[in-house]
Amino acid sequence: MYRKLLLAAIILGMLVLQSCSSMIYDSAYPALKDGRYDSEFPYRSSSDQLEKISTTIKLLNCIAFYTSYIYDESAQLTKYDLDNIDYTKRALTLVHSNRTASGTATVIYSLSNKVVVLSTAHIIDFPDTVISYFQTPEGKPTNLIESISFKVKQTNYIPDFPEGGELDILAKDSAKDLVLLGKTYTSEPFNPPVFSYPFGKADDLEWGTFIYVFGYPLNQKMLTKGIVSNPNKERHTFYVDAVFNKGFSGGIVLAIRDGVPNFELVGLIKSVPGEFEFTLRPEFKPGEADYSPLIPYQGIVYVDKNQPMRLGVTKVIGAETIIEFINSYQSIIPAGIKNDKTESK
Repeated sequence: MYRKLLLAAIILGMLVLQSCSSMIYDSAYPALKDGRYDSEFPYRSSSDQLEKISTTIKLLNCIAFYTSYIYDESAQLTKYDLDNIDYTKRALTLVHSNRTASGTATVIYSLSNKVVVLSTAHIIDFPDTVISYFQTPEGKPTNLIESISFKVKQTNYIPDFPEGGELDILAKDSAKDLVLLGKTYTSEPFNPPVFSYPFGKADDLEWGTFIYVFGYPLNQKMLTKGIVSNPNKERHTFYVDAVFNKGFSGGIVLAIRDGVPNFELVGLIKSVPGEFEFTLRPEFKPGEADYSPLIPYQGIVYVDKNQPMRLGVTKVIGAETIIEFINSYQSIIPAGIKNDKTESK
C-alpha cells in the first residue's frame, strides 16, 4: 500500500512540475498575435520552412567578354577622333578579356518549363564601352586614349539549370536595382521549386525587427540573421546589421509576422557599403617564388582597384518596390505579386 501511495505521489509531482514548466514557458514566450513583425529570435524551430525556402535560392553568375584596343601615346587618339577615323588600325595591340560577377537569385515563377528568377540589377550591369586615358607625370588624366574596350558578349547563368543554365534578361530597372531573368527550356522538363511565401511590407518593419537572409557568399549557399535599423529612412528601404561577404547581393530578406511559420519576404539585399582603394601589385607569373618584402621590386607594376567590405551595414530594397517592379511586367509573370499576410502553403 505504501509503495502505491509513493508511486502515485511521484506521478502527481511530475504532472505538477510539467504543468508549471509549461506555464513558465508559455509565460516567457507568449504566442503574440499583434499583426506586427517579430523582434525576437524564433522560439520554435523554423528549420523545415527555411529548408523549403533554400531550394528556391540560386547562385547567379555573370561573365562579360571584352575586346580591347591598346594604343601608344604617339597615336594621339582622342574621344573626338573615334567617329572620324578607323581607330582599330591605329591600335598597338588587341587584347581579349572578361569580367565576372556573382550574386544571389530567387525562383519566383515556374510554369511549363518557363522559369523566372529575381535578383539585383548591379550584378549583371557591365558597361558596353570602357575607355582609359594616359596620365601626365603628375598623375592627372589627359584626353589621349590609352585603350578602348568593347563588350562583345555577356552570359548570365545559374549552374544547376539545364542547357548550360543560361538566362535572358527579361526586365531590368537600374534605378530600382532590380532585374528579372528567365528562359523557357526545351531540352527537358524543368520546373524548379518556387518561392511560395507571401511578400510583406517594408513599411511595417520596426527598429529591432528580426530577419533572416539567404545568399551565396564565396559561391556557398548560406543563411544568416540580423536586425533592422533605420526602417523607412528612405522610401521602402531599410538597413540590417547582418555580416555579409560578396555574393549576398540579390539575396532575400525574410521577416516573421506573429511567429513561425509566418515568413514574409520584406526585401532584397542591395549593397554592402565600401570605399574603392587603389593598390599596386607586381606582375605575377605562375611558378615563381613569392616576392620578398625585404628586396626592392624591379619588375612591372600594375594598379588594382579594390573595394574593401564595410561589414555590418547593409542596405535593403523594400518589398513594396519589388512588387511594383514585378507587377509592371505582367507579360512575364501574369499573376503578378501581392502584399499578402496569409500563411505559406
